[in-house]
Amino acid sequence: MAIAAIGSIPLIMTLGNSMLIPILPAMKSELKLSAMQVSLTITVFSIAAAIFIPILGYLSDRLSRKVIIIPALIIYGIGGILAGFAASSIPNPYVWILTGRILQGIGAAGTAPIAMALTGDLFKGGEQSRVLGVVEASNGFGKVLSPILGSLFGLVVWYAPFYAFPAFCILSILLTWFFIKENQNKKAAPPFDKYVLGIKNVYKKDGRWLLATYLAGATCLFTLFGILFYLSDVLEKTYKIDGVMKGLILAIPLLVLCATSYITGSKIGKNLELMKKLIVIGFLSMTLSYSLLVFFEKLVPFLFVLVISSFGTGLVLPCVNTLITGSVGKEYRGFVTSVYSSVRFLGVAIGPPIFTRLIEWSRTGMFISLAALTLIIGMAALFMIHVKGKDGTPNTQTKVRYDYV
Repeated sequence: MAIAAIGSIPLIMTLGNSMLIPILPAMKSELKLSAMQVSLTITVFSIAAAIFIPILGYLSDRLSRKVIIIPALIIYGIGGILAGFAASSIPNPYVWILTGRILQGIGAAGTAPIAMALTGDLFKGGEQSRVLGVVEASNGFGKVLSPILGSLFGLVVWYAPFYAFPAFCILSILLTWFFIKENQNKKAAPPFDKYVLGIKNVYKKDGRWLLATYLAGATCLFTLFGILFYLSDVLEKTYKIDGVMKGLILAIPLLVLCATSYITGSKIGKNLELMKKLIVIGFLSMTLSYSLLVFFEKLVPFLFVLVISSFGTGLVLPCVNTLITGSVGKEYRGFVTSVYSSVRFLGVAIGPPIFTRLIEWSRTGMFISLAALTLIIGMAALFMIHVKGKDGTPNTQTKVRYDYV
């Protein structure tokens, strides 16, 4: 039940963006918005989360994980209520919808990033990798489920998904409250100046490979949400597919991502060399997929090639999560994992606006640009991530842990 509770936290965060993707065309039509204005409903959520994630990560190190997670879920639900109420009751609701989305972003900042740190606190060794795989699979399952849920709620009225957020939050709050048991004998937090010094030492010692993993996570989320934004638009404009059928089609690449993430997390254990290899293979798979998509416009072969990139993303994310969570001491884990999640959110935030411009520019140019980006990041991972232990020897089966203060 503790694993189920931890898994519910990133699931809630994922619903925040993915569940809205199927209703974006309806929102655009009903509120008479431009494509850029609609994409901002995704962007403001992600930017707010990216700003507040390091703050809440720091507080979770100083206080406790639950003290941050539960209020964050409450704020998340309130943001959904505000956006839904504005859409259903206010003549010009766009600004209030954005305000609600910003509140949801602030709440999301205290969900999945803190759940990663919490996993590192509660589980050790290979079990930690397995649970982190569950966390990423839950994230992926949320992406699978949310387009379908968004489409179903959208059949009632386009803004119905906003009202669904609080219900999901209540379930996660109850699971977290009753089944997450943190160590009651937690050591007192170090003074602020020593904490800052410790964080500086973390990045001074391991900043090179941390930068590579941060870029890897951001690129995966940037390309994923950008492609979903593009696919949602194509399904509606080109193929006249909407409603539940569109949600089911959007769920196909996400289902591959979810399954790959779960299997990868359950198999990698603490094998650092394997993690690095899978990260590189994942990015090469993404490069291959985006290169081939230039030649496929019909829906079925397009989806078949697209899932290759989802497979690659599913290889990368659990490995990156484990590298970051397992290689940082508990005292600083909340902050370091939060910065990682913040960068991931920035990837989500810039995805739809940049893809809006890329689509207007050139379909071929868009996919070639994505292939080039994923190839560069894959090479960065190959040369910047060094899987060595403290003694300088290859360390492929044990967790790399450092004491910085």
